[in-house]
Amino acid sequence: MSDTPALPEGYEFSADAARVDVDRVHHWLSTGAYWAIGRPRETHERAMESSLNFGVYDSASGEQVAYARAVTDRALFAWLADVYVDPAVRGTGIGTAFVGLVRDHLHSFGLRRVLLATEDAHGVYAKAGFERLERPDQWMALRFR
Repeated sequence: MSDTPALPEGYEFSADAARVDVDRVHHWLSTGAYWAIGRPRETHERAMESSLNFGVYDSASGEQVAYARAVTDRALFAWLADVYVDPAVRGTGIGTAFVGLVRDHLHSFGLRRVLLATEDAHGVYAKAGFERLERPDQWMALRFR
C-alpha cells in the first residue's frame, strides 16, 4: 500500500521469526506492556509459534527495537497483537511506519479484516487505516480469565 511511511534511516523491517530476540521481547511485554504484565515466557513462546512475527531492527547493530505478531488464517482474518516499540525509540516515527508495514504484509494475503485492541494507541493505528468498529453490537468476546 503506497501510503505507508518509511522507517527512519538506519532501521529495517523483517517478517522473519528467526530474527526475533525472544528474550528482549518477552522482557518488554512481561514488564512494560499493560496487557501482558507478568506473562510467563512459555506462554509468550507458544503465542509466537502460532503467529506471524514482525520486528524492526537497527541496521547497524541488528538490535531489535519493535515487535508485533499477528494470528491469522492467511486467507480471511488476522488479529494484530503485542505491538511494542522500545521506549528508547518512541517518537521517531518507527511505530507508525511499523504498523503500516505489518498492515501491508497482512494485506498481501488478501485478508478481509484485521482486528486489534488498544487502550492508548488509537492515533497510531488510525494512521494505518484502522477505524473503530462500525457496529460493535455485532461483536462478542469469550473470556476465560
